[in-house]
Amino acid sequence: MTTLPGWTPCTALRTRQVATPKRPFVTELGHTLSDITVAYETWGQLNAQRDNVVLVFHALTGDSHAASHPELPGDSFGWWEPVIGPGKPIDTDRYHVICANVLGSCYGTTGPRSIGPDGQRYNLRFPALTMRDLVNCQLRLLDELEIYQIACAIGGSLGGMQVVELATSVPPRVDRAVVIAASARFHSQGIAFNEIQRRSIMLDPCWLGGNYDDDNPPADGIAVARMLGMLTFQSDEYMSARFDRQPASRLSHWPDFQSRFDVEGYLHHQGDKLAGRFDANTYLYLSRAMDTHDIGRERGGLHSAASRITADTTVIGVSSDVLFPARYVRETACAINDAGGNARYWELDSPEGHDAFLKEFERLDPVLREAVTGQQTRVEPATAVHARA
Repeated sequence: MTTLPGWTPCTALRTRQVATPKRPFVTELGHTLSDITVAYETWGQLNAQRDNVVLVFHALTGDSHAASHPELPGDSFGWWEPVIGPGKPIDTDRYHVICANVLGSCYGTTGPRSIGPDGQRYNLRFPALTMRDLVNCQLRLLDELEIYQIACAIGGSLGGMQVVELATSVPPRVDRAVVIAASARFHSQGIAFNEIQRRSIMLDPCWLGGNYDDDNPPADGIAVARMLGMLTFQSDEYMSARFDRQPASRLSHWPDFQSRFDVEGYLHHQGDKLAGRFDANTYLYLSRAMDTHDIGRERGGLHSAASRITADTTVIGVSSDVLFPARYVRETACAINDAGGNARYWELDSPEGHDAFLKEFERLDPVLREAVTGQQTRVEPATAVHARA
């Protein structure tokens, strides 16, 4: 299993081989992978009909550990701990919850860091991936688990992209879809942000064309990429309220050019933290997969593709989101409804920016409960909009 410094696999982590030489996985661009292992975690019990499944999708640098496992003493909290569990919005007393690490990542699922058939790391020999490849790999896992109906697919950011692609690709298999801080297609400024981040990694002298040593990765490049990423995850309102022009409370990496402001030290800290737990090539592959996201590609455009979606869909935007501006998120709900589907749009008025879906748990709680169960009982018409263009 792939392991990285700073990442310890949860003891509840499972793996399943979803591609073999006899049943290879062919990517959208025509490349073949004859061996794919997917790492995933589950919570709650699968019912006899095998149709009480909630499929959770993680974000770009996330993993399958969305919540802790009460049966494992001392298990660490997951990235969506307040959302998944008994009595929580994704109620594990009612649902069987699955969260899998995406294809191309570095937390247990096959990706560029994995060992190829020749005994060497794939690195940049790993095939380029699209959003549809990520979703098709998840479908392979469900098929292996003999799960053919999804009560609800839910995720934010990169995870939300996968949700709407899944609902478009296999409409009969998805009853409800919850798309959070994501849209039906990625916009040009988001692609631009990603390209700057990729370039920062590739310009690091330690990157070596993707063939870096495990003990000497392009850590500075990853750190700079993350620093820029943090500016897309958070809003000006949030950053100003938290840091304003406070003087630096941390020392700079560069003693001859000391940090002057606290916000600089914060960005350095966040960059270094990611560099210690995430793989550089993985960052390149998954950010590029984000760029490919467009449910209308090869399907006649956005509205034609949206007409395929039959799931009851909840689309949640964040008023201060920089990475997925709310107008693009709302556009997704509008497209589904204008094509005859059933979508509602709810916008969270929050200064937290894109990261609100990982922070504003109390305010999201009632909306998520309704979206997951399909039982709409409390969100007022003023905030729950049956969106149309």
